[in-house]
Amino acid sequence: MVALRAALIASLVALACASPATRNLVLHESRDGVPDGYVKSGSASPDANLKLRIALVQGDMAGLEKALYDVSTPSSSLYGQHLSKQEVEEYVKPKQESVDAVNQWLSSEGISASTISPAGDWLQFSIPVSKANELFDADFSVFTHSESGKQAVRTLSYSIPQELVGHLDLVHPTITFPNPYSHLPVVSSPAPKNVTVDAAVPSSCARTVTPTCLQDLYGIPTTPATESSNRLAVSGFIEQYANQADLRTFLRSYRTDISSSTTFTLETIDGGSNPQSGYDAGVEANLDIQYTVGLATGVPTSFISVGEDFQDGDLEGFLDIINYLLDMDQPQQVLTTSYGQNENTVSRSLANNLCNAYMQLGARGTSILFASGDGGVSGSQSSSCRNFVPTFPSGCPYMTSVGATTGINPETAADFSSGGFSNYWGVPSYQSSAVSSYLSSIGSTNSGRFNSSGRGFPDVSAQGENVAIVVDGSREGVAGTSCSSPIFASIVSLLNDELIAAGMSPLGFLNPFLYSTGASAFNDVTSGDNPGCSTNGFSATSGWDPVTGLGTPNYAKLRTAVGL
Repeated sequence: MVALRAALIASLVALACASPATRNLVLHESRDGVPDGYVKSGSASPDANLKLRIALVQGDMAGLEKALYDVSTPSSSLYGQHLSKQEVEEYVKPKQESVDAVNQWLSSEGISASTISPAGDWLQFSIPVSKANELFDADFSVFTHSESGKQAVRTLSYSIPQELVGHLDLVHPTITFPNPYSHLPVVSSPAPKNVTVDAAVPSSCARTVTPTCLQDLYGIPTTPATESSNRLAVSGFIEQYANQADLRTFLRSYRTDISSSTTFTLETIDGGSNPQSGYDAGVEANLDIQYTVGLATGVPTSFISVGEDFQDGDLEGFLDIINYLLDMDQPQQVLTTSYGQNENTVSRSLANNLCNAYMQLGARGTSILFASGDGGVSGSQSSSCRNFVPTFPSGCPYMTSVGATTGINPETAADFSSGGFSNYWGVPSYQSSAVSSYLSSIGSTNSGRFNSSGRGFPDVSAQGENVAIVVDGSREGVAGTSCSSPIFASIVSLLNDELIAAGMSPLGFLNPFLYSTGASAFNDVTSGDNPGCSTNGFSATSGWDPVTGLGTPNYAKLRTAVGL
């Protein structure tokens, strides 16, 4: 080991002394061309400052994956025995030779980096564009998104020293482009529908969905939670702010059985904030808070506002919020996020690193939920395409993706509900049977337009159309899977409260449970589809499908399934 480390240091010293032209750089990541919707506007200013992040190759992620499944699979003897902060970090931390190699290289280039993750697998530093081009044999340029006008400094390829292969996993932001559109719900005007409404559900729910509708439809209890240790977190990005006055109005309108002063706590990272003027009230943030505080009765809820101090797009914030939670001794047991983007805009290496971060938090006992997207098979938003576009992070196997339904009796798939199959991750074992059954049922339909060996999503679904919220004092209806994720998160939080009260563990990573003992606890949604790419997309059917997943929740059956 000593000899190996000495040889490594010697090679890095030689590397530092070499001129840029003679350094042994090898191509590390590249993309075929400029992403759809972007055009290259010109070279970036050499003096412009770039905030770069480096991911080191992580330690024993296969071991952590096994540990995750052991504590998350109901048939396992270790089910519910979630890992500690230290146990997770022991799996994730890079090998010492990787830390030494990368730090020696940075030092030789006069770069001082800071560690930004609990396990030491992410570093951050700032350098001019000219230095970045030299260091990585890159061509950082300004790219403009034609429709939105948003600009980003990116390169289509970059290289790293041969000596760092196997030690340095990726550099960001490089070939990953930001999402030009915020994944936000669509403000809609609720319209009457010709549907039959079950006697147990108010007829008004066919037009406007409220907390009472959801309680009646899914059997969600109204009695307050009792366990202060059981906590729910709502993530906030892109200057979306949750307004307390609007929450009070919402509760006075739709939860008259609880105090209108019920509120949430604020946590901030990366310079986040939460201004309270009506003008600043965000549709997404208000939706997420109103359908967690207003549905997960009595569960302590946090709004985590992620600022833009270190961001060039949303994905830095995606990582930072997970690292923020991983750094806690006791992170919240549920995290819901209603943001995302198309999988093909994210480099495979970055996607894997973010997915691994969800693995870490899941092993700690946190249920991670994301809205699946609102473009059907076209991706996170409707767009032109030939092949179906999976969304990120819904394709990651270590989180739970939530699609959308509409109507009351019966519920049908919302036509915007994104779903499909990942191009980055294969089918995880927990859903292999469900995916196989669905693929057999559709035969050759849409053959060649999607990856039939990919991880399927969404996993579950909930109401996502004509959902009532309050924004800047006014009542509005919104639609999107952005509605569905906080609704499902609230149900998980209420189940966790009962589990903790009974001396049991919270649910943690949900999917192995959902696809096994929990599968029969869902209302099967068997009609509707998610069109896109000039097709009808996928169709909902009996059992799991890539439109509504396993279906919508039945609280009473879920209680039984979790052992209550």
